[in-house]
Order: sequence, then C-alpha cells, then structure tokens
Amino acid sequence: MTNDFDKRIIAPGSTIGIMGNGQLGRMAALCAAELGYRVHVFGPGKDSPTEQVCDRATVADYTDFTALKEFANSVDVVTFEFENVPYDAVKLLSGIVPVRPGWQCLHISQNRLREKTFCNEHGIGTAPFAAVRSLADLEEAVAKLGRPSVLKTTEMGYDGKGQVKITDDTNLASAWVDMKDSEAILEGFVDFERELSVIVARGIDGKMACFCPVENRHANHILDMTIAPAQIRPALRAEAEKIAKILAEKMEFVGLLAVEMFVTRDGKLLVNEVAPRPHNSGHWTIDACVTSQFEQFIRAVCGLPLGDPANHSDAEMKNLLGEDIEAWQAILSDPDAKLHLYGKAEAKPGRKMGHVTWLRPAKANKPTK
Repeated sequence: MTNDFDKRIIAPGSTIGIMGNGQLGRMAALCAAELGYRVHVFGPGKDSPTEQVCDRATVADYTDFTALKEFANSVDVVTFEFENVPYDAVKLLSGIVPVRPGWQCLHISQNRLREKTFCNEHGIGTAPFAAVRSLADLEEAVAKLGRPSVLKTTEMGYDGKGQVKITDDTNLASAWVDMKDSEAILEGFVDFERELSVIVARGIDGKMACFCPVENRHANHILDMTIAPAQIRPALRAEAEKIAKILAEKMEFVGLLAVEMFVTRDGKLLVNEVAPRPHNSGHWTIDACVTSQFEQFIRAVCGLPLGDPANHSDAEMKNLLGEDIEAWQAILSDPDAKLHLYGKAEAKPGRKMGHVTWLRPAKANKPTK
C-alpha cells in the first residue's frame, strides 16, 4: 500500500489539509500551529469550529471534485477528522498529495461489515454479526443471532444514530423500514462489563505509541465520561494495546487510530469499532499527557518522530452536550476543572459543545477484582 510518495516528511512551515471541520479538526489545528504548520480545512458549513482557528477554509461539499482538486493542490499532506468522506473523493486526493491515513484504511473503517470482517481475518474478536440487505436477510440473521441484537446501517451512523435495537417485541418489518433500505449489519448481543478504548499512533516508519486504555461511560448512546486510565488488570491492558497495534500494522496505518472494545463478563476483549482519527475518548490527553492525542496526530501524519504518550496525571473527562454548555461559568469557578469549548453557535440536544477535564494525581493502574 505504501511507496516513497507516502513516506515524505512534511516539515514545519508546510500546510496540512484537514478533511472535516468539527471540533476534532479545531483541536488538531491548534496543535499544528504550535508546531509551526498552517492548516487548510475542507468541509461544508461556514464558521465551523476548525475554520475559526485555521489559516484557510474551503467551504464545499465532499462531492465537489473541482473544489477537492484545488484543495489538494494547496496543501502538502491531507488527513481527516471526519472519516465518512465519499470513497471516490479520497482516491482523487491520494493521486495528488500524500493522504494519511491512506484511502484503503478509510475504506475499511467507514463500513461496519468490512471493519468487523477485517478484524476477524486477523484473529481479533468482535460481536457475532451478519450482513442484512433485505427483510428476508434480517429475519434469517435474527433467527441465527437471537434477540436482543442491534440492527445498524453499515455506514454513517454514530452516537446512536442509524441503529435499532431488536428485542422480543420488535417488529422486524418496521425495523427494516427504519433502515430505509440501506445496507445494514445485525450485531449479536454482547454481555459486557465495561467499554474500553485505546488510541495508537503509527508513523511513516512503522513505529507505534499507545495511550493507556481508558474506560468509557455512555448516556443515550453518546459518550458521557472517560476515566483515564482504566482500572484493569495489567494483562488486559497489554492485550488491549496489542490489539490496537495489530490493527494499525495490518492496515499499514499512518496517523491516529482509536479502537473501541468491550470487556465481556468472562474477561475477553471484543472490538466494537475503530476510528481512523483523533477520538472523543482521547480528549483527556490534552491536559494529562506528555504528548496529547492531537499533537501525536500531527506528528504522525507529517512523518515526525512520535512523542511520549505517557500520562503525568490521571483524569476524568466529561462531554458537555447541548445545554450543558450553559454551566461554563460554574465550571470555570472550579480551579481543578479544565474547560474546552468548541465555538459552536447553537446548543442542540445531544450536540457536543465542549468538554471538561479534571486531573488527579497519577497512581498505579490497580487491577480490578
């Protein structure tokens, strides 16, 4: 998948192109500036969180090939803070400028069927699953995987969108209508103890560095709080990091890869999904680590040596969703709170408006009983 074009080092003073203009791009652009880079962001919608802090912005749809070509010719490397860019657009960019991670990685990660199949092909466990392309497929898959289970679109769904829980009372015909005839995947129920995530960086030289596994707690299918580090057995921590590194290596990944995993009741790890970009569960690293996930992201995609991911403090990170943002003044009155706001104008229900991190003295990663 790689060649000399892919291994070019992008020196400070160059321009990084970021596809997607949300809060992940915003925090990445701020770190890029600290390292001496300019950022040109591409995405729909004016006055985006990233546009507010970067050097240049192209406001266009991801299918605008003329705008994409102009964008590619104006930057020295392209990366992503939003992976659901049309596949053809990514291939177009990769013919003009280095794209990190490569389009092959995005092709795998933006489709749940390809993603889970890839994991299984490399010996990594996932929830049992089946492809669903019709009501008949759904009926057959439910008969095989049972209830409860979860029906999801294979692409684009996130934060609980694009999915239907299949219970004993669910009408399968209605559930399939909710999918709007999209290709879907049925995932079998996993009885899990907790959810972990691991973020691994991989450079153009193949070297890797992992942030410690963290525990994620959700509310209404949206990440509510991250506890860092996760208090798990050292052997489980090592296994989680190993899984993340295997996936990054097998994908020939360059950049930052987040891997979400379930810890089952019997202590096994199953990969839930991967994200080829900075991740919500890594925001705590801004305040608690020697090198944040965003600085590591910039280092990796530019071909720079990776930084030290070690945490100098333990942390709790909480998302601020919708009207939670109205508590900004109270949060700032807490001297131990580190507030990060994303510059979004409208506080819609469930919308990620910012996050707050509390640091704690670092302690040993105590095993759970």
